[in-house]
Amino acid sequence: MYVLWRNLSSSASSPTLSAPACPPLSSPYARREIMASVTRLASRSLPLAEILPGSLLSSSAALRNFSSAADHGGPSITVETSVPFVGHKCEPPPREVETSPGELMGFFRDMAVMRRMEIAADALYKAKLIRGFCHLYDGQEAVAVGMEAAITRKDAIITAYRDHCIFLGRGGTLVEAFAELMGRRSGCSKGKGGSMHFYKKENGFYGGHGIVGAQVPLGCGLAFAQKYLKEGSVTFAMYGDGAANQGQLFEALNISALWDLPAILVCENNHYGMGTAEWRAAKSPAYYKRGDYVPGLKVDGMDALAVKQACKFAKEHALKNGPILIPPLEELPQLVPVLRARLPTGTAEQEGLTLLNELPLPQPPC
Repeated sequence: MYVLWRNLSSSASSPTLSAPACPPLSSPYARREIMASVTRLASRSLPLAEILPGSLLSSSAALRNFSSAADHGGPSITVETSVPFVGHKCEPPPREVETSPGELMGFFRDMAVMRRMEIAADALYKAKLIRGFCHLYDGQEAVAVGMEAAITRKDAIITAYRDHCIFLGRGGTLVEAFAELMGRRSGCSKGKGGSMHFYKKENGFYGGHGIVGAQVPLGCGLAFAQKYLKEGSVTFAMYGDGAANQGQLFEALNISALWDLPAILVCENNHYGMGTAEWRAAKSPAYYKRGDYVPGLKVDGMDALAVKQACKFAKEHALKNGPILIPPLEELPQLVPVLRARLPTGTAEQEGLTLLNELPLPQPPC
């Protein structure tokens, strides 16, 4: 988000954006009304739409479309990405990205909504109103927002269990998200999937998946269907660095390369697979080179504009030449506290990891 505000404040063509303020989701009264309503969900005797105030359900904060589906007005501006792209067996795209003040404001608002949703989900989980697992996406919002800006709803996305924000980016609503998290029938998966299994097939979102790495072969299957039907669309199969050593990933990548499938494998590298540091689990953390014979592109996952440029480039490449690997790196120091605070938010992550906040972060060996 810092990158976006830096770009906005440096835009000479938009003097009104020189001192932007984060747009609030609602008034303090409305926020108190939401929390009072959420505390009444413990009985689970009514659908969510009958418990939350009607004014909130119809508000733009609850049901609005995300910026990727909106019309961005204003003059076109060119912004340079924070760091250059690094390519493997391909010529990387240029650092200059075309955007507009309207799109940048939309990016920021979408990321702010995603962050606040995840913070609220964390509070609900700790209050035991969300049961089971609750894997959060805070700190990785730029990947979801930048990717949506480069593709259409005809393109497919399939991801792992940190799927809340991807669902919102695909056109899901906050009501559907929280209803699903709390097991209610008005949720996106009728309350039967929970945190790890959001789904919105009509918008090209084929869900979160709880088995580590299992969504990648499924994503390559979606890409096979797209090529067979000659739809001119692509599939983004997303996974974390913790799944990067899975054998099924390499099997799926091999068959995708053999058949030139329009599959884009996106490794969201936040440097931790659950509680295990990247350097302890992977001998080669250069995930964009892992495809060997498949091209790869290293991207700054903390820069939404860089992700947008990379996904646009990858889509064009995949339609012409077959699969490509894109690992967005989320490695700014600001992310480390988010990761450490996030570790105890799922039941499987909770036991034995609460002392991490008292320990120094592990450093890779010299």
